[in-house]
Amino acid sequence: MTSTNSAEQALDEALALVSRTPEGGGTGGAGGGTGGHRASGWQRARDTAAHAGSRVRARTHRVALADALGEVLATPLDALTDLPSFDTSAMDGWAVAGPGPWSVRAGGGVLAGSERPEPLTDGEAVRIATGARIPADATAVIRTEHCREAGTQLFADRPVLTGQDIRPRGQECRSGDLLLPTGSLVTPAVLGLAAAAGYDELTTRPRPRVEILVLGDELLTEGRPHEGLVRDALSPMLGPWMDRLGAEVIGTRRLGDDPAGAAALLEAVTTSTADVLVTTGGTASGPVDHVRPVLRKAGAELLVDGVAVRPGHPMLLARIGSGTPNENAESNENAENAENTVRHVVGLPGNPLAAVSGLLTLAEPLLRALAGRRRRPRYTAPVQGDVPGHPYDTRLVPVLLSDEHAVPLRYHGPAMLRGVAAADALAVVPPKGARSGQELEILDLPWASGGCFT
Repeated sequence: MTSTNSAEQALDEALALVSRTPEGGGTGGAGGGTGGHRASGWQRARDTAAHAGSRVRARTHRVALADALGEVLATPLDALTDLPSFDTSAMDGWAVAGPGPWSVRAGGGVLAGSERPEPLTDGEAVRIATGARIPADATAVIRTEHCREAGTQLFADRPVLTGQDIRPRGQECRSGDLLLPTGSLVTPAVLGLAAAAGYDELTTRPRPRVEILVLGDELLTEGRPHEGLVRDALSPMLGPWMDRLGAEVIGTRRLGDDPAGAAALLEAVTTSTADVLVTTGGTASGPVDHVRPVLRKAGAELLVDGVAVRPGHPMLLARIGSGTPNENAESNENAENAENTVRHVVGLPGNPLAAVSGLLTLAEPLLRALAGRRRRPRYTAPVQGDVPGHPYDTRLVPVLLSDEHAVPLRYHGPAMLRGVAAADALAVVPPKGARSGQELEILDLPWASGGCFT
Protein backbone atom coordinates (compact mmCIF):
# COMPACT_ATOMS: atom_id res chain seq x y z
CA MET A 1 0.00 0.00 0.00
CA THR A 2 1.44 3.41 -0.95
CA SER A 3 1.81 6.26 1.53
CA THR A 4 -0.87 8.20 -0.34
CA ASN A 5 -3.34 5.30 -0.01
CA SER A 6 -2.46 4.94 3.67
CA ALA A 7 -3.16 8.62 4.27
CA GLU A 8 -6.49 8.42 2.39
CA GLN A 9 -7.54 5.36 4.38
CA ALA A 10 -6.60 7.00 7.69
CA LEU A 11 -8.64 10.07 6.77
CA ASP A 12 -11.62 7.90 5.79
CA GLU A 13 -11.45 6.08 9.11
CA ALA A 14 -11.31 9.32 11.06
CA LEU A 15 -14.24 10.84 9.18
CA ALA A 16 -16.26 7.66 9.54
CA LEU A 17 -15.77 7.59 13.30
CA VAL A 18 -16.66 11.27 13.69
CA SER A 19 -19.75 11.12 11.49
CA ARG A 20 -21.16 7.78 12.60
CA THR A 21 -24.56 7.96 14.24
CA PRO A 22 -25.11 6.28 17.64
CA GLU A 23 -27.37 3.69 15.98
CA GLY A 24 -24.51 2.58 13.72
CA GLY A 25 -24.73 -0.91 12.27
CA GLY A 26 -26.90 -1.96 9.39
CA THR A 27 -26.02 -4.15 6.44
CA GLY A 28 -22.89 -2.84 4.80
CA GLY A 29 -22.34 -0.09 7.38
CA ALA A 30 -24.16 3.09 8.37
CA GLY A 31 -23.65 6.78 8.76
CA GLY A 32 -21.06 8.31 6.54
CA GLY A 33 -21.44 12.03 6.99
CA THR A 34 -24.87 12.59 5.47
CA GLY A 35 -26.35 14.66 8.24
CA GLY A 36 -26.85 12.38 11.23
CA HIS A 37 -29.27 9.88 9.63
CA ARG A 38 -28.71 6.20 9.10
CA ALA A 39 -27.42 5.43 5.62
CA SER A 40 -28.68 2.43 3.70
CA GLY A 41 -26.38 -0.46 2.99
CA TRP A 42 -25.23 -0.44 -0.63
CA GLN A 43 -27.10 -3.57 -1.78
CA ARG A 44 -30.21 -2.54 0.14
CA ALA A 45 -30.15 0.85 -1.60
CA ARG A 46 -30.03 -0.84 -5.02
CA ASP A 47 -32.89 -3.15 -4.07
CA THR A 48 -34.93 -0.18 -2.84
CA ALA A 49 -34.42 1.65 -6.13
CA ALA A 50 -35.47 -1.39 -8.16
CA HIS A 51 -38.54 -1.93 -5.98
CA ALA A 52 -39.54 1.74 -6.28
CA GLY A 53 -39.48 1.52 -10.06
CA SER A 54 -41.39 -1.75 -10.18
CA ARG A 55 -44.28 -0.26 -8.15
CA VAL A 56 -45.10 2.37 -10.76
CA ARG A 57 -47.89 1.37 -13.11
CA ALA A 58 -46.51 0.98 -16.61
CA ARG A 59 -47.48 3.25 -19.48
CA THR A 60 -47.73 1.66 -22.91
CA HIS A 61 -47.81 2.90 -26.47
CA ARG A 62 -47.96 1.47 -29.95
CA VAL A 63 -45.06 2.46 -32.16
CA ALA A 64 -43.56 1.65 -35.54
CA LEU A 65 -40.88 -1.03 -35.48
CA ALA A 66 -38.04 1.46 -35.93
CA ASP A 67 -39.20 3.44 -32.89
CA ALA A 68 -39.44 0.39 -30.61
CA LEU A 69 -35.71 -0.29 -30.42
CA GLY A 70 -34.49 -0.42 -26.83
CA GLU A 71 -38.00 -0.52 -25.35
CA VAL A 72 -39.72 -3.49 -23.70
CA LEU A 73 -42.64 -5.48 -25.07
CA ALA A 74 -45.85 -4.65 -23.24
CA THR A 75 -47.73 -7.52 -24.90
CA PRO A 76 -46.57 -10.93 -26.08
CA LEU A 77 -45.16 -11.23 -29.58
CA ASP A 78 -47.33 -13.93 -31.14
CA ALA A 79 -46.84 -15.38 -34.61
CA LEU A 80 -49.30 -13.84 -37.05
CA THR A 81 -48.67 -16.59 -39.60
CA ASP A 82 -46.70 -19.77 -40.10
CA LEU A 83 -42.99 -19.15 -40.59
CA PRO A 84 -42.12 -19.83 -43.28
CA SER A 85 -45.61 -19.39 -44.64
CA PHE A 86 -44.91 -21.82 -47.51
CA ASP A 87 -42.35 -24.50 -48.30
CA THR A 88 -39.17 -22.76 -49.46
CA SER A 89 -35.80 -23.73 -50.84
CA ALA A 90 -32.92 -23.47 -48.38
CA MET A 91 -30.31 -23.42 -51.18
CA ASP A 92 -29.68 -22.44 -54.78
CA GLY A 93 -29.94 -25.56 -56.88
CA TRP A 94 -32.58 -27.83 -58.34
CA ALA A 95 -36.00 -28.87 -57.11
CA VAL A 96 -36.55 -32.51 -58.06
CA ALA A 97 -39.39 -35.02 -57.90
CA GLY A 98 -38.73 -38.69 -57.25
CA PRO A 99 -35.51 -40.59 -57.87
CA GLY A 100 -33.01 -39.48 -60.50
CA PRO A 101 -31.73 -38.95 -62.99
CA TRP A 102 -34.22 -36.18 -63.79
CA SER A 103 -35.38 -34.48 -66.90
CA VAL A 104 -34.67 -30.73 -66.83
CA ARG A 105 -37.77 -28.62 -67.29
CA ALA A 106 -37.41 -26.21 -70.19
CA GLY A 107 -37.69 -22.50 -69.61
CA GLY A 108 -36.76 -20.35 -66.62
CA GLY A 109 -36.30 -21.51 -63.07
CA VAL A 110 -38.20 -20.66 -59.88
CA LEU A 111 -37.12 -17.40 -58.23
CA ALA A 112 -37.83 -15.97 -54.79
CA GLY A 113 -40.91 -13.77 -54.87
CA SER A 114 -42.29 -15.29 -58.07
CA GLU A 115 -45.80 -16.65 -58.44
CA ARG A 116 -46.70 -20.20 -57.48
CA PRO A 117 -44.67 -22.53 -59.75
CA GLU A 118 -46.15 -25.34 -61.76
CA PRO A 119 -46.09 -28.74 -60.00
CA LEU A 120 -43.31 -31.17 -60.85
CA THR A 121 -43.99 -34.51 -62.40
CA ASP A 122 -42.15 -37.61 -61.25
CA GLY A 123 -38.59 -37.60 -62.60
CA GLU A 124 -38.60 -33.87 -63.39
CA ALA A 125 -36.22 -31.13 -62.15
CA VAL A 126 -36.33 -27.33 -62.26
CA ARG A 127 -33.80 -24.69 -61.23
CA ILE A 128 -34.66 -22.95 -57.97
CA ALA A 129 -33.24 -20.05 -55.95
CA THR A 130 -32.81 -19.76 -52.20
CA GLY A 131 -36.06 -18.59 -50.63
CA ALA A 132 -38.20 -19.52 -53.63
CA ARG A 133 -41.47 -21.41 -53.25
CA ILE A 134 -41.09 -25.19 -53.64
CA PRO A 135 -43.16 -26.57 -56.56
CA ALA A 136 -45.89 -28.98 -55.58
CA ASP A 137 -44.83 -32.66 -55.57
CA ALA A 138 -41.11 -31.80 -55.28
CA THR A 139 -39.33 -34.26 -52.98
CA ALA A 140 -35.95 -32.58 -52.44
CA VAL A 141 -33.61 -29.74 -53.40
CA ILE A 142 -30.15 -30.58 -54.71
CA ARG A 143 -27.49 -27.93 -54.25
CA THR A 144 -25.88 -26.69 -57.45
CA GLU A 145 -22.47 -27.95 -56.37
CA HIS A 146 -23.83 -31.46 -55.68
CA CYS A 147 -25.14 -32.23 -59.20
CA ARG A 148 -24.33 -31.90 -62.90
CA GLU A 149 -26.23 -31.43 -66.14
CA ALA A 150 -25.73 -33.60 -69.19
CA GLY A 151 -27.89 -32.38 -72.04
CA THR A 152 -31.45 -32.40 -70.78
CA GLN A 153 -30.66 -34.71 -67.88
CA LEU A 154 -29.65 -33.86 -64.28
CA PHE A 155 -27.48 -36.26 -62.29
CA ALA A 156 -26.74 -36.14 -58.55
CA ASP A 157 -23.17 -36.60 -57.34
CA ARG A 158 -24.29 -38.01 -54.00
CA PRO A 159 -27.35 -39.67 -52.47
CA VAL A 160 -30.48 -37.50 -52.35
CA LEU A 161 -32.59 -37.65 -49.21
CA THR A 162 -36.29 -36.91 -49.25
CA GLY A 163 -36.92 -33.40 -47.94
CA GLN A 164 -33.30 -32.27 -48.03
CA ASP A 165 -32.70 -28.49 -48.22
CA ILE A 166 -36.42 -27.78 -48.09
CA ARG A 167 -37.64 -25.46 -45.33
CA PRO A 168 -41.16 -26.77 -44.69
CA ARG A 169 -44.02 -24.43 -43.91
CA GLY A 170 -44.17 -23.72 -40.16
CA GLN A 171 -40.64 -24.97 -39.48
CA GLU A 172 -39.88 -21.96 -37.24
CA CYS A 173 -43.36 -21.40 -35.82
CA ARG A 174 -47.05 -21.90 -36.40
CA SER A 175 -49.61 -19.10 -36.44
CA GLY A 176 -50.48 -18.17 -32.86
CA ASP A 177 -47.25 -19.50 -31.35
CA LEU A 178 -45.64 -17.36 -28.64
CA LEU A 179 -42.45 -15.94 -30.11
CA LEU A 180 -41.43 -13.69 -27.19
CA PRO A 181 -43.13 -12.98 -23.86
CA THR A 182 -44.12 -9.64 -22.38
CA GLY A 183 -41.10 -7.94 -20.88
CA SER A 184 -38.67 -8.88 -23.63
CA LEU A 185 -36.24 -6.15 -24.63
CA VAL A 186 -36.62 -5.01 -28.23
CA THR A 187 -33.19 -5.58 -29.75
CA PRO A 188 -32.25 -5.39 -33.43
CA ALA A 189 -32.84 -9.16 -33.64
CA VAL A 190 -36.32 -8.74 -32.15
CA LEU A 191 -37.11 -6.11 -34.79
CA GLY A 192 -36.07 -8.60 -37.45
CA LEU A 193 -38.22 -11.36 -35.94
CA ALA A 194 -41.22 -9.04 -35.64
CA ALA A 195 -40.87 -7.96 -39.25
CA ALA A 196 -40.53 -11.55 -40.42
CA ALA A 197 -43.68 -12.39 -38.48
CA GLY A 198 -45.62 -9.64 -40.23
CA TYR A 199 -45.63 -6.84 -37.63
CA ASP A 200 -45.55 -3.17 -38.63
CA GLU A 201 -45.95 -1.87 -35.06
CA LEU A 202 -45.29 -3.11 -31.54
CA THR A 203 -46.91 -2.34 -28.20
CA THR A 204 -44.13 -1.40 -25.82
CA ARG A 205 -43.36 0.41 -22.60
CA PRO A 206 -41.89 3.81 -23.47
CA ARG A 207 -38.51 4.81 -22.15
CA PRO A 208 -38.63 6.51 -18.75
CA ARG A 209 -38.40 10.28 -19.16
CA VAL A 210 -35.52 11.91 -17.31
CA GLU A 211 -34.80 15.56 -16.61
CA ILE A 212 -31.30 16.45 -15.43
CA LEU A 213 -30.75 19.39 -13.05
CA VAL A 214 -27.13 20.42 -12.54
CA LEU A 215 -26.69 22.51 -9.41
CA GLY A 216 -23.83 24.86 -8.57
CA ASP A 217 -22.50 28.40 -9.02
CA GLU A 218 -18.93 27.26 -9.54
CA LEU A 219 -19.47 25.53 -12.89
CA LEU A 220 -18.10 26.70 -16.23
CA THR A 221 -19.67 25.55 -19.49
CA GLU A 222 -16.61 26.22 -21.65
CA GLY A 223 -12.93 27.02 -21.43
CA ARG A 224 -10.33 26.11 -18.84
CA PRO A 225 -10.94 26.08 -15.08
CA HIS A 226 -9.77 29.29 -13.41
CA GLU A 227 -10.16 31.48 -10.33
CA GLY A 228 -12.04 28.95 -8.24
CA LEU A 229 -14.34 27.90 -11.07
CA VAL A 230 -14.40 24.36 -12.50
CA ARG A 231 -15.76 22.90 -15.70
CA ASP A 232 -19.18 21.25 -15.57
CA ALA A 233 -18.12 17.64 -16.14
CA LEU A 234 -21.53 16.15 -15.38
CA SER A 235 -23.77 17.75 -18.03
CA PRO A 236 -21.79 16.28 -20.95
CA MET A 237 -21.71 12.89 -19.23
CA LEU A 238 -25.16 12.38 -17.73
CA GLY A 239 -27.32 12.77 -20.85
CA PRO A 240 -25.49 10.12 -22.90
CA TRP A 241 -25.22 7.89 -19.82
CA MET A 242 -28.98 8.05 -19.28
CA ASP A 243 -29.54 7.30 -22.94
CA ARG A 244 -27.34 4.20 -22.65
CA LEU A 245 -29.41 3.13 -19.64
CA GLY A 246 -32.53 3.22 -21.83
CA ALA A 247 -33.98 6.53 -20.67
CA GLU A 248 -35.27 9.45 -22.72
CA VAL A 249 -33.62 12.68 -21.58
CA ILE A 250 -36.18 15.48 -22.00
CA GLY A 251 -33.92 18.27 -20.82
CA THR A 252 -30.80 19.36 -18.96
CA ARG A 253 -30.84 22.57 -16.92
CA ARG A 254 -28.31 24.36 -14.72
CA LEU A 255 -29.54 25.91 -11.49
CA GLY A 256 -27.65 28.19 -9.16
CA ASP A 257 -27.06 27.81 -5.44
CA ASP A 258 -28.95 31.03 -4.64
CA PRO A 259 -32.58 31.30 -3.47
CA ALA A 260 -33.71 31.60 -7.09
CA GLY A 261 -32.02 28.28 -7.83
CA ALA A 262 -33.71 26.67 -4.84
CA ALA A 263 -37.09 28.00 -6.02
CA ALA A 264 -36.49 26.66 -9.52
CA LEU A 265 -35.54 23.28 -8.05
CA LEU A 266 -38.78 23.21 -6.03
CA GLU A 267 -40.81 24.04 -9.13
CA ALA A 268 -39.05 21.31 -11.09
CA VAL A 269 -39.59 18.52 -8.57
CA THR A 270 -43.26 19.42 -8.16
CA THR A 271 -44.27 20.13 -11.78
CA SER A 272 -41.87 18.33 -14.11
CA THR A 273 -43.36 15.92 -16.63
CA ALA A 274 -40.35 13.64 -16.22
CA ASP A 275 -40.64 10.25 -14.57
CA VAL A 276 -37.27 10.79 -12.89
CA LEU A 277 -35.40 13.96 -12.02
CA VAL A 278 -31.67 13.56 -11.59
CA THR A 279 -29.94 16.29 -9.63
CA THR A 280 -26.21 16.77 -9.20
CA GLY A 281 -24.69 18.38 -6.15
CA GLY A 282 -26.43 19.87 -3.15
CA THR A 283 -27.15 16.53 -1.43
CA ALA A 284 -24.96 17.13 1.64
CA SER A 285 -25.67 19.46 4.56
CA GLY A 286 -23.75 22.58 3.59
CA PRO A 287 -25.14 26.14 3.68
CA VAL A 288 -26.09 26.08 -0.03
CA ASP A 289 -27.05 22.40 -0.31
CA HIS A 290 -30.72 22.82 -1.19
CA VAL A 291 -31.79 19.35 -2.32
CA ARG A 292 -32.95 17.91 1.01
CA PRO A 293 -34.68 21.12 2.22
CA VAL A 294 -36.48 21.42 -1.13
CA LEU A 295 -37.62 17.81 -0.98
CA ARG A 296 -38.94 18.33 2.54
CA LYS A 297 -40.84 21.41 1.40
CA ALA A 298 -42.27 19.45 -1.52
CA GLY A 299 -43.50 16.70 0.80
CA ALA A 300 -41.26 14.08 -0.75
CA GLU A 301 -40.74 10.68 0.80
CA LEU A 302 -37.07 9.80 1.15
CA LEU A 303 -36.67 6.18 0.15
CA VAL A 304 -32.88 6.22 0.39
CA ASP A 305 -31.30 8.93 2.54
CA GLY A 306 -27.60 8.34 2.05
CA VAL A 307 -25.79 5.12 1.21
CA ALA A 308 -22.91 3.42 2.99
CA VAL A 309 -20.70 3.53 -0.09
CA ARG A 310 -17.54 5.39 -1.09
CA PRO A 311 -17.52 7.52 -3.09
CA GLY A 312 -21.04 8.89 -3.17
CA HIS A 313 -22.38 8.41 0.35
CA PRO A 314 -24.65 11.55 0.32
CA MET A 315 -26.72 10.22 -2.63
CA LEU A 316 -30.48 9.94 -2.17
CA LEU A 317 -33.67 8.64 -3.74
CA ALA A 318 -37.03 10.28 -3.13
CA ARG A 319 -40.58 9.79 -4.31
CA ILE A 320 -42.77 12.82 -4.85
CA GLY A 321 -46.37 13.32 -5.96
CA SER A 322 -49.86 13.31 -4.50
CA GLY A 323 -50.87 9.89 -5.80
CA THR A 324 -49.69 6.44 -4.83
CA PRO A 325 -47.30 4.67 -7.19
CA ASN A 326 -50.00 2.45 -8.68
CA GLU A 327 -52.39 5.35 -9.29
CA ASN A 328 -50.31 7.09 -11.95
CA ALA A 329 -52.22 8.42 -14.92
CA GLU A 330 -51.69 6.49 -18.12
CA SER A 331 -49.93 9.56 -19.49
CA ASN A 332 -48.52 12.61 -17.76
CA GLU A 333 -47.45 14.51 -20.87
CA ASN A 334 -49.30 17.65 -19.77
CA ALA A 335 -47.91 19.81 -17.02
CA GLU A 336 -51.40 20.25 -15.57
CA ASN A 337 -51.41 16.54 -14.72
CA ALA A 338 -47.85 16.50 -13.36
CA GLU A 339 -48.79 17.54 -9.82
CA ASN A 340 -50.88 14.39 -9.44
CA THR A 341 -48.24 12.07 -10.82
CA VAL A 342 -45.71 10.13 -8.82
CA ARG A 343 -42.15 10.81 -9.91
CA HIS A 344 -38.77 9.99 -8.44
CA VAL A 345 -35.78 12.16 -7.66
CA VAL A 346 -32.27 10.72 -7.73
CA GLY A 347 -29.90 13.06 -5.94
CA LEU A 348 -26.32 12.55 -7.08
CA PRO A 349 -23.34 14.05 -5.29
CA GLY A 350 -21.54 16.81 -7.18
CA ASN A 351 -18.14 15.13 -7.33
CA PRO A 352 -17.91 13.32 -10.70
CA LEU A 353 -16.90 9.81 -9.56
CA ALA A 354 -19.31 10.06 -6.64
CA ALA A 355 -22.02 10.88 -9.18
CA VAL A 356 -21.05 7.78 -11.18
CA SER A 357 -21.42 5.76 -7.99
CA GLY A 358 -24.93 7.17 -7.58
CA LEU A 359 -25.81 6.32 -11.18
CA LEU A 360 -24.86 2.68 -10.72
CA THR A 361 -26.32 2.41 -7.21
CA LEU A 362 -29.68 4.17 -7.61
CA ALA A 363 -30.37 5.46 -11.14
CA GLU A 364 -29.68 2.28 -13.09
CA PRO A 365 -31.86 -0.12 -11.04
CA LEU A 366 -34.65 2.48 -10.84
CA LEU A 367 -34.65 3.15 -14.59
CA ARG A 368 -34.45 -0.53 -15.51
CA ALA A 369 -37.49 -1.24 -13.35
CA LEU A 370 -39.44 1.72 -14.73
CA ALA A 371 -38.69 0.51 -18.24
CA GLY A 372 -39.82 -3.02 -17.38
CA ARG A 373 -36.36 -4.45 -18.01
CA ARG A 374 -34.92 -7.32 -16.01
CA ARG A 375 -32.15 -6.64 -13.54
CA ARG A 376 -28.70 -7.44 -14.83
CA PRO A 377 -27.37 -10.83 -13.76
CA ARG A 378 -24.84 -10.49 -10.98
CA TYR A 379 -21.37 -11.85 -11.58
CA THR A 380 -17.94 -11.74 -9.99
CA ALA A 381 -14.33 -11.68 -11.06
CA PRO A 382 -11.09 -12.20 -9.07
CA VAL A 383 -9.29 -8.96 -8.32
CA GLN A 384 -5.62 -8.54 -9.16
CA GLY A 385 -3.77 -7.23 -6.14
CA ASP A 386 -4.94 -6.19 -2.69
CA VAL A 387 -7.59 -3.43 -2.64
CA PRO A 388 -7.86 -1.19 0.45
CA GLY A 389 -11.34 -0.83 1.88
CA HIS A 390 -13.29 1.64 3.94
CA PRO A 391 -13.61 0.53 7.58
CA TYR A 392 -17.41 0.37 7.42
CA ASP A 393 -18.69 1.12 3.93
CA THR A 394 -18.64 -0.51 0.51
CA ARG A 395 -16.22 0.95 -2.03
CA LEU A 396 -16.74 1.12 -5.80
CA VAL A 397 -13.42 1.01 -7.63
CA PRO A 398 -12.88 1.43 -11.42
CA VAL A 399 -11.36 -1.70 -12.98
CA LEU A 400 -10.21 -3.03 -16.32
CA LEU A 401 -11.40 -6.55 -17.10
CA SER A 402 -8.81 -8.94 -18.49
CA ASP A 403 -9.39 -12.57 -19.44
CA GLU A 404 -8.59 -13.58 -15.87
CA HIS A 405 -8.81 -10.62 -13.49
CA ALA A 406 -10.39 -7.31 -12.60
CA VAL A 407 -7.47 -4.90 -12.51
CA PRO A 408 -8.01 -1.84 -10.24
CA LEU A 409 -7.16 1.53 -11.76
CA ARG A 410 -5.60 4.58 -10.18
CA TYR A 411 -7.29 7.97 -9.99
CA HIS A 412 -10.38 6.84 -8.13
CA GLY A 413 -10.91 9.82 -5.86
CA PRO A 414 -14.48 11.20 -5.58
CA ALA A 415 -13.70 14.18 -7.84
CA MET A 416 -11.79 12.18 -10.46
CA LEU A 417 -12.98 10.81 -13.78
CA ARG A 418 -9.63 9.69 -15.15
CA GLY A 419 -9.95 6.18 -13.73
CA VAL A 420 -13.55 5.50 -14.76
CA ALA A 421 -12.94 6.94 -18.24
CA ALA A 422 -10.43 4.13 -18.82
CA ALA A 423 -12.49 1.46 -17.04
CA ASP A 424 -14.72 -1.37 -18.20
CA ALA A 425 -16.54 -1.66 -14.90
CA LEU A 426 -16.56 -0.88 -11.20
CA ALA A 427 -15.67 -3.53 -8.66
CA VAL A 428 -17.65 -3.73 -5.41
CA VAL A 429 -15.14 -3.81 -2.57
CA PRO A 430 -16.55 -4.88 0.81
CA PRO A 431 -15.75 -3.04 4.07
CA LYS A 432 -12.14 -3.49 5.16
CA GLY A 433 -11.01 -4.29 1.61
CA ALA A 434 -10.23 -7.34 -0.50
CA ARG A 435 -7.22 -9.61 -0.90
CA SER A 436 -5.63 -10.40 -4.25
CA GLY A 437 -7.59 -13.14 -6.01
CA GLN A 438 -10.77 -12.52 -4.00
CA GLU A 439 -13.97 -12.66 -6.06
CA LEU A 440 -15.65 -9.25 -6.24
CA GLU A 441 -19.00 -8.32 -7.74
CA ILE A 442 -18.59 -6.42 -11.01
CA LEU A 443 -20.80 -3.57 -12.24
CA ASP A 444 -20.44 -3.21 -15.99
CA LEU A 445 -20.32 0.30 -17.39
CA PRO A 446 -23.03 0.74 -20.04
CA TRP A 447 -20.68 1.40 -22.95
CA ALA A 448 -18.53 -1.62 -22.08
CA SER A 449 -21.49 -3.97 -21.72
CA GLY A 450 -23.30 -3.22 -24.96
CA GLY A 451 -25.63 -0.44 -23.81
CA CYS A 452 -29.38 -0.76 -23.50
CA PHE A 453 -29.72 -3.83 -25.76
CA THR A 454 -28.08 -6.24 -23.30
